[in-house]
Amino acid sequence: MKYFAAALLFLTFAAPALAQEDRTPHVLARLVAEQASTKPGGTLTVALEQVIRAGWHTYWINPGDVGQATSIEWALPAGWKAGELQWATPKRLPVGPFMDYGYEGKVWLLTNVAVPEGAKAGETIALKATAHFLVCEQICIPEDASLTLPVKIGDGAADPSVAKDFAAARAALPVASPWKLTYSIGSGGALGKTLDLYAAAPALVAAHPVEAVFFPLKPGMIKSPAPQRMGFAKDGLVLRLTPGDKAAAIGGMLDGVLVLKSSDGSVQALTVAAPPGPVPDASFSSATQGSATEGGITLLLAIAFAFVGGLILNAMPCVLPILAMKALALAGHGGGGNSEARKEGFAYAAGAVLSFLVFGLVIVALRQGGSAVGWGFQLQEPMAVAGFALLIFAVGLNLSGVFEFGSVTVGDNLASRSGAVGAFFTGVLAVAVAAPCTAPFMAAALGFALTQSTVSALLIFTSLGLGFALPFMILGIWPRALSFLPRPGPWMLRLKQFLAFPMYGAAAWLTWVLAQEAGANGVAVLLAAFVALALAAWLWGVTREMSGRGRGVGAIIALAILIVALYGLSTLAGATAPVQAAAISSEKFTDEKLASLRASGKPVFLDATAAWCITCLVNEQAVLSRQTVKDAFNKRHVVYLVADWTNRDAAITRLLETNGRDGVPLYLYYAPGADKPVILPQILTEAGVLSVIGS
Repeated sequence: MKYFAAALLFLTFAAPALAQEDRTPHVLARLVAEQASTKPGGTLTVALEQVIRAGWHTYWINPGDVGQATSIEWALPAGWKAGELQWATPKRLPVGPFMDYGYEGKVWLLTNVAVPEGAKAGETIALKATAHFLVCEQICIPEDASLTLPVKIGDGAADPSVAKDFAAARAALPVASPWKLTYSIGSGGALGKTLDLYAAAPALVAAHPVEAVFFPLKPGMIKSPAPQRMGFAKDGLVLRLTPGDKAAAIGGMLDGVLVLKSSDGSVQALTVAAPPGPVPDASFSSATQGSATEGGITLLLAIAFAFVGGLILNAMPCVLPILAMKALALAGHGGGGNSEARKEGFAYAAGAVLSFLVFGLVIVALRQGGSAVGWGFQLQEPMAVAGFALLIFAVGLNLSGVFEFGSVTVGDNLASRSGAVGAFFTGVLAVAVAAPCTAPFMAAALGFALTQSTVSALLIFTSLGLGFALPFMILGIWPRALSFLPRPGPWMLRLKQFLAFPMYGAAAWLTWVLAQEAGANGVAVLLAAFVALALAAWLWGVTREMSGRGRGVGAIIALAILIVALYGLSTLAGATAPVQAAAISSEKFTDEKLASLRASGKPVFLDATAAWCITCLVNEQAVLSRQTVKDAFNKRHVVYLVADWTNRDAAITRLLETNGRDGVPLYLYYAPGADKPVILPQILTEAGVLSVIGS
């Protein structure tokens, strides 16, 4: 069927191609040996290099909807034997209504060639092969390349001129998944049938990859152009796919490659051999990974997505209480053509739009300065999370009636003012509360915004703000809409008290966020601040009914308690996330610690990692946690240093820069007495780790 489809494409487009008389190869191919010479009885790793013309692509082992996989036919001397092609991680390549799986630019496909024992040292052997590839753009052209590689029989020394290229080629190979995977085919309601792939990995929930894409090993298992939706269950990641025409024939194992992308841009590919099994319920984001339209989003479409996403953001649990409280305040106008409602509606919109613009400017500026930040970046700082949680808790206490401090619409004095000024700062607070939330359509729009120019990005953020402000802009344009609200009465007090509970829920969620960033001690500090704030608020409330002196004393005591609470929060500045349990008994990295260990002549294995680094998690689970590796470290008395880069750390940043890296993972082995460390590949193997420590 694939040959037929490829032939059909070729016949469709061959005439214009031949008319152009373009006989230049669209793929430049060659064979490259990893070793300068190879030992008799050893193994020689050979790369088939494809340099593909810009705009064209070749194909993976499963070419997708239309195409033909690259193949290679070897003509080897007697006794020599070539293994299977090792396929690099492919890309999704939309072509009209189809989705291809393949490669662009330059790709290396590796093969291990077994050298016979009888090979004679000093001889040079010619390895010959013919590579076949279908290369496509708007047309598809089958091409062949006759290749010869001279190989010298010798001591098996590596060729340093290609060492980095082979390391990169191996890093592009999928590795065995350290986590158990299962799949389930079921009904998706209005979406029809679904195929859910589940990775049972709580660590992935914490790392929260920004994208997941599945490539099935066999054609027809999934509908290739259909969106792939990533979601998270309590204990792992779920990828929702659309079953293909041959999904019923899966039967046992679902084979393929799962590609995970981290927030820092790093990519980790895992081989999948998933049996059928239970898949838990998951919360899916609205963003789709690897859909046919993903790469084709335009500025106008991103602006539209942002507007719709901003509108939907009003219904998010983190924002709804603020808007409900504002509606309560507007209800006090009693409906009708109230000009005050018009002013407040537009003032609220101005505050919201301006806040989104400020957020956009800050994010763009930080990213251009080299910081990996995105929407909600301010919640990466423990002290900011704790302060925000305290503010939300204070709003809840205000709504519950523990104390009265101005209007219930907001949690601070500026926003509590009536009229346009209060409405403006209500819009500011609503955006601040919305910062941790992501509504449908927002992810695609913001992701696009952060790859564009500053002007384009700000247009998208402005559209997001306009969509967010639309409900109250409608009230400004058409104040009579307020007449649909019930007349002011006792119901307003009951609703006010009820709205306290979503605020308490938001405070509880922020406490959980803080736990991920600062551990149990950080949570203890925040809970103590909650108690102090509640006590201060209660003192403020009960002393309002006293004489002037009593009110003053109450205010001073309440202020003193609040200052103590805020001082407690200040201790969270620079707090770090708890280091995950290391696969091997470890010590924390510092410059002094490393220097001391090296001076004492102890072997040191340094692991630069982060909680959000998926490749790090895979290496820890698949390699560093293996008993053989632990035993080897103990036997050799290797000190395992962990440099945790989850939060910014200047010393670790210098360590990375010194070793030519700008991100994690980084694995270094300092042998006793060595001047420089051995830098291990980013994708660890058990054999590689054991070899470098001499075990």
